[in-house]
Amino acid sequence: MDAPGNSQPCYRYVTERCVIPTYIPPAEFNTQSLPRQRATLLVVDDQPVNIQLLYAILADDYEIIMATNGDDALRLCEELDPDLILLDIQMPGLSGFDVCQRLKESEMRCETPIIFITAQTKDSEETRCLRAGAVDFIAKPYNAEVVKARVRTHVRLKQQTDLLRSLAFIDPLTGLHNRRRLEEGLHAEWGRCRRSQVPLALLMIDIDHFKLYNDHYGHQIGDACLQSVAAAIRAQFNRSHDIVARFGGEEFVCLMPECDLDGARNKAEDVRRAVQALEIEHQASPTAAVVTLSIGIHSMVPDAENSTEDLVRDADIRLYEAKQQGRNRVAG
Repeated sequence: MDAPGNSQPCYRYVTERCVIPTYIPPAEFNTQSLPRQRATLLVVDDQPVNIQLLYAILADDYEIIMATNGDDALRLCEELDPDLILLDIQMPGLSGFDVCQRLKESEMRCETPIIFITAQTKDSEETRCLRAGAVDFIAKPYNAEVVKARVRTHVRLKQQTDLLRSLAFIDPLTGLHNRRRLEEGLHAEWGRCRRSQVPLALLMIDIDHFKLYNDHYGHQIGDACLQSVAAAIRAQFNRSHDIVARFGGEEFVCLMPECDLDGARNKAEDVRRAVQALEIEHQASPTAAVVTLSIGIHSMVPDAENSTEDLVRDADIRLYEAKQQGRNRVAG
């Protein structure tokens, strides 16, 4: 199926029922998270002609993901995290209301705004849409200017909300995620990895003898050291679902979904070497002449017998072992 007005296909088939364009990953705030400049919309309708019409109206301004049934819509929400969903009500299988309810029950997707698409103009139908959790509704047949205006309004609101939310989750000194964001992400990824039965790894990182560093060089230089170390750690992670956070003081945590113990160990060594390669002078350290890291790692497949607290505790135990073994090393 070609895009309206183009002679060449602009999106590729994902399944027999679902097509999407090239996906552009989100930009990052301080290497972490600002809202996307070009928002992504998920259009869900069992009639391809309706999808084509909405594509023609919106494709110049947004990335468009498309699905023709509720199951594919839920899968694409999980995989691609759209900024806004345009959701048809009447569909075979899962209805628009069913999809909306599933999303509102999801911890990760409950805040995604939904605009219902409906051929019904009765007040009772509009009321039902809003009560189901939609932010708005668009009536068929489409008025292009109304569609653009409503989508623009809700995308802007979503981006402003994302910005405020991301700022609340950012450590102001280092630009990394803060502990609050880590805890939220840890619980979400624990649940996802448990459902998929894949491992979840955690790196607990500590700057060696940082109190001595602050005492020797002063807190202003200490803050600059933290910023440099944080940037070096963050640079080692390029997967969008990894979470790199300042845990407190001179401690950092890296959360790595779908990563086994060997993968975590290799990544931890990359982090340790990257910080040592900065060659930040540390005359007060009994371990090395430069700033170094001790890192504890643990990885497990989440199950009913374990918890997020177990993962953090075990990584912290390994960090203690790294310190006991002489620091500037990885344990786990």
